[in-house]
Amino acid sequence: MLTVDHLRRILDLVEESLDDAGTTGEDLARRAFLSRFHFSRLVTAALGEPPGAFRRRLLLERAAHQLSDTADAVIEIAFDAGYGSPEAFARAFGRAYGASPSDYRKTGPSSRHLPAANEIHFHPPGGLRLPAMSRSSSMDTLIRMLDHHLSLVGEIIDRTDRLDDRALDESIELSVEGIDRDPTLRSVTNRLVGQLEMWVIAVEGGTRVPPGDDATPGRLKTRLQIVGPRFRELAVGALRDGRADETFIDATCEPPQTFTYGGMLAHVLTFSAVRRTMAIGALEREGIADLGAGDPMHFVGGVGADASTIKRNHD
Repeated sequence: MLTVDHLRRILDLVEESLDDAGTTGEDLARRAFLSRFHFSRLVTAALGEPPGAFRRRLLLERAAHQLSDTADAVIEIAFDAGYGSPEAFARAFGRAYGASPSDYRKTGPSSRHLPAANEIHFHPPGGLRLPAMSRSSSMDTLIRMLDHHLSLVGEIIDRTDRLDDRALDESIELSVEGIDRDPTLRSVTNRLVGQLEMWVIAVEGGTRVPPGDDATPGRLKTRLQIVGPRFRELAVGALRDGRADETFIDATCEPPQTFTYGGMLAHVLTFSAVRRTMAIGALEREGIADLGAGDPMHFVGGVGADASTIKRNHD
């Protein structure tokens, strides 16, 4: 029986082999330190596909991406997919997608993913999209964010015990160089929008992030109108479908990194909270104070004053 770690190792081997058209099932079994028979039996039981069929499907999905998103010649795509001739590639591609490679390139894809019970698919530019090992929800993500908050507060308090009274009672000058160096109202608002743009590109398989050098208020408004709904669609869709733990490859990183949808959302909300606070403070300094403290209480649910301004009764 395959453990999660062993399955991850086999998936890594298959992923690494996609750029080597000559890789055989025997090669994969040897790299997994298994006999060809044992390797095939384990992979078929775990994935519902024999390893050869699994790899061929991923190569065809990659070929579909190359046809729709690159100008590579069909013959080059055919050889990349492990076919000895364009004719053999065209026959296999036609059976899988119901269209010839040239017709597919002209009409554009309805979906690059071929049917697969294991829900493992090629993710551009060169990785795999893996389903979550178990279903999770938006509530799971929020609970994790709360647990992170409670844990981090505890860690902070633990460290205060190392300091004397002078250090504990000294006024704090806000320093956020670990997040944004030398922040300004313009750079912070630009980063709030640029962060969303960056993650949308990463989830959709891009390899380059925009420079974000046009940070006039008008342009920032336009950029947010474009990227905000798209980011929300990607993040909320994953949570509603129970895919918070589903992974994707972020090829904008060097080297590429693997993240989950839930982790991405927690990251964005956490670091954006710091930037929002800085931006609101900068606006208040300039006499624009109608945003209060930016408290999310009203937006999420509830009535009453901004929670950060309420006076509490004390014994």
